[in-house]
Amino acid sequence: MAATSSKSFNEQEYVLTEHGTKLYTMCGMRFEVTEEYQVRKAVGQGAYGLVCAGRRRLPNGTYQPVAIKKIPKAFEDTTDCKRLLREIKIQLHFSHLNVLGVLDILPPVEGKDGWKDVYLVCDLMDTDLHYIIHSKQPLEDQHFRYFLYQIMRGVHALHAAHVLHRDLKPGNLLVNKNCDLKICDFGLARPVNPDPSTKEDRCMTEYVVTRWYRAPELLVENQDYTGAIDIWACGCILAEMIAREALFKGRDYLHQLRLIIDVLGTPSEEDLKWIANDKAYEFVKTLPIKRGRAWSEVFPNAHPDALDLLGRMLVWNPAKRCTMAEALTSSYLTKLHAGKLEAPEPFSFGFDKPGKKRSELRELVWREMCRFRPECAKASTPDVGRPPPIRRGWTAEEVDPAGAKEATRKEAASPLQPLAEANQASPSQPKQADPVGGVVQKLKGLKAR
Repeated sequence: MAATSSKSFNEQEYVLTEHGTKLYTMCGMRFEVTEEYQVRKAVGQGAYGLVCAGRRRLPNGTYQPVAIKKIPKAFEDTTDCKRLLREIKIQLHFSHLNVLGVLDILPPVEGKDGWKDVYLVCDLMDTDLHYIIHSKQPLEDQHFRYFLYQIMRGVHALHAAHVLHRDLKPGNLLVNKNCDLKICDFGLARPVNPDPSTKEDRCMTEYVVTRWYRAPELLVENQDYTGAIDIWACGCILAEMIAREALFKGRDYLHQLRLIIDVLGTPSEEDLKWIANDKAYEFVKTLPIKRGRAWSEVFPNAHPDALDLLGRMLVWNPAKRCTMAEALTSSYLTKLHAGKLEAPEPFSFGFDKPGKKRSELRELVWREMCRFRPECAKASTPDVGRPPPIRRGWTAEEVDPAGAKEATRKEAASPLQPLAEANQASPSQPKQADPVGGVVQKLKGLKAR
C-alpha cells in the first residue's frame, strides 16, 4: 500500500456540508465524499460516470492513493443496477494482485431511501493498456510478456472461481508506472456453468461488448460458450500489443468473421460442428475459401514464442484453444510463472436471478455498502444472510492475511523495475533480477489518463 505526503498533494477546493462531507465540483458535477477523503483531479469520464484521483487518510495517519468512481443515478435502470451489483460482488470476492478490488463504498448522505449516486473507492492506477499501446511509449517484447502474464494470471483466478469476464480488452486493463496490471469492469461477467434459467442472459448485445475482441462463438451467437472466449480475447490483446493496433477491426459481425478467416483460414468441417446457429453455419460455409496466413507473416518481427502462443489462443474451434493454465506454462510465459496458481473459492451468482426489481437490487447494493459502513446497517432490513463486514481503512490483504503472503510472494517475482517517474523500490516492492534476461526498459513519461 503506497502512501503520499501532504506536501506533494494538491487537493481541489471543496465546501464542507452540514452532513460533515466534502462537496467538490469536478467536471461540472457534484462530487461528495466523506471527510477522510481528499480529491485531486478527474481522471476519467464517460457514460458510467466520473472517476477522480485522490487519497484517503488511514487510521495510522498516513494516506493511501485511491480512485473514486461516482455512478450517478445508479438505480434508475434495472440492467445498470445488475451490472453494478455484479461488479461490486465480484471485486469483493477476489483478493488478487491482478483483479481490481473495492476498498470502500461511500454511504449516501440522503439515507437509504434517497440513495441515488453510488461512490466506489478502488486502488489508483495510472492509465490503461489501451492508452499505452496506442501512445508513442516505447514497448519491447518483455513488456508484452509481463503484461500478458498478469492478464492470464488474473483471468485464471476468475475461471478457477467459475467466472467468465466476457469483456476483456485493453481499456479494461489498468496499469501503473511499475507495470502492475489489474483487470477491471466485471459488469458483463457470467458464470462458467450457468443455471439453465439464466441462459437467455448470456446473449451479448453489440452495443455493450467490444466486437474486435469477441470470439467466433460469440459472433455466431452460440450461448453454450466457455472460458475459451476469454482466451481468444487475451490472444487479440497480445496481437494488439505486438502490432500497436487491433488485429481484427471489424465494422460489423459479418466483417469481423471475414477478417478472422482471412488470417486463420477457412475452418474445416470438423471445426464448424460446434456452431448451433444454422444461419451462421450456412453463412460461414458460403464465404470464399481462404488458406490463412502464418503468424510469422502477420508479425514478422515478433518473438517466435509469442507467435507460438498466439497460434494456440487464436483458434477457430473453442475446444482446441489452450487453457489459461497451459498459456501460463507456455515457453513464452513459463519464466515468469511463479509456480502454483491461486485457487479462490467459487463465486456464486445466486444473487443474479432474472426478474429482480430495482428496489431489490438497490437493497443488495446497500448491504454491500454496509460491509464497509456497519453503522449504516441499522437502516437496512435485518437479514441473517448479510455478508460479514469489512473494516474500513484496511486493505484486502489485511483482511485476508493468507492472501497477503501470497501477494507478497508474487509481487517479489516481478521482473520489472519501477518506471522513471515512480518512487524507488520500498521494502514492500524490492527490486528483482529479471528472469527473462536483462532489465525491461522503463516506460518513460507514462502519463495518467
